[in-house]
Formats: sequence, structure tokens, C-alpha cells
Amino acid sequence: MTVDSEIVIETGDGAMGAFITHPEGDGPFPMVLFLMDAPGKREELHDMARRWAKLGYYVALPHLYYRSTDSFELDFNSKESLKEMTLLMYSLSNRMIERDAAAVFAHADTDPKADASQVGCVGYCMSGPFAVWVAAAHADRVKASASIYGVRLVVEPDENNDSPHSRLGDITGELYVACAERDSYAPPEMVDAMEQFMADSGVRGSLERYPDTDHGFAFPDRAVYNADAAEQHWQVLTDLFARNLSAG
Repeated sequence: MTVDSEIVIETGDGAMGAFITHPEGDGPFPMVLFLMDAPGKREELHDMARRWAKLGYYVALPHLYYRSTDSFELDFNSKESLKEMTLLMYSLSNRMIERDAAAVFAHADTDPKADASQVGCVGYCMSGPFAVWVAAAHADRVKASASIYGVRLVVEPDENNDSPHSRLGDITGELYVACAERDSYAPPEMVDAMEQFMADSGVRGSLERYPDTDHGFAFPDRAVYNADAAEQHWQVLTDLFARNLSAG
């Protein structure tokens, strides 16, 4: 069983909703910061968060589009919904999520169920680069981080975003990067470049390519869901967090 709640965290940019789930018991439990993908905070992700909670973690899943809307869930059959998602997705920056993570951690510091000194961070697709950035920006807290078919891991910097790869040297925890074999959002040349930058930086971690998979393979509600690869990624993340986070 898990204990679930919906809360609101005040940030410097507004009121950010978040789904919180953790095991029954006194705690404190090591923390997992679960960063949503572009289709939004939804029950599919709540179920994934509960899976982490059942393993002994305090999980926070914030609604990252709060600056623009109180809620959003993509309707995959609606062109208008897809257009809205695209606008919302590109409204975010690495530094915004850095601040959002700080607000989540500050809240967790006040919750006796959470041990926010030991954090695992995971992001999918849109939030893959955010997980890398947060690991660097909050290296004192984040002991393990994972980007699952993350996009924009190696990009030319602009006025809103520096490239996540430029922060690899600031990461002190373990980093795991998972990539799909077929992924137009994270093409092979970007994956190869990220792998080389990881090796050059000396960051502790690894990059893994999942054969015969497509972007989105870990989400049960997607047509491209690959059960074997999804379970493989769950086991890798389970081991990643188990060896880097411990009960306080």
C-alpha cells in the first residue's frame, strides 16, 4: 500500500501542483523526483510513481506546466491538444526546472516522511535533459539520476537553455542514460555525442541503447510500449537507486 496526496508547492513563479506518494510507516524515506514527460502529469505517471513508493521511496511528481495552466493531459487524438502540448513543452527551460526542483526539495525538507538529502531523479523524453541538469545543479542532494530517451541532451545553447551535456562535470552522483534504437527526437548522432561527452567528463555512470525499441517504449499506454524493454529499464533504475540511496 502507498499513501498518496495531491499538494501545492509555492515557487517563485507560482503555485505548482504535485502528486506525492510514499510507503506506509514513519520514514523518512529516500526521495525520488519524478519529472513528467511532455503529455503531462496523469494517472499513468501516478501509477509509475506508486511503483517507486512500493519499493520504499518518497516520490514527488510535480506538474511542470503550472506557469501556464493548472493542469494538462494530452489528448493523443486531438491536433489542438498536440499543438498546446508543443507550446507548453517549449515554454520550459533547464533553469526553470532547476528552480522547481529546489522548491520540491524545500517542501520535502519539512515533511518527516521524506529524506531529501538522498534523491534519485528520473526524467523521460522532454524531462530527460532536466534530470541531467537537476543532478548537476543540486549535486549535494541528487545521488543518482536517469534520463530515459531524453531529448536535447546535446544542443547548441540559446538565450533560454544551455546544453545539459555542459553540466556533466558538475554531477557527483551516478548518471544513467537510456536510449531507444529508433528515435527521431533523440537521433543516433546526439546519442553518440552524449556518450562521448560522458566519457570525456569522467561522470560516474553509463549510456545504454535499447535494441528494437521506439521513443516512448517504457509507457504502458503507448502504442510503442515494449514490455521487455520497459521491465529492463525498471530493473536498471531499481538497482541504480538501491545502490545510491539508503533508508535514513
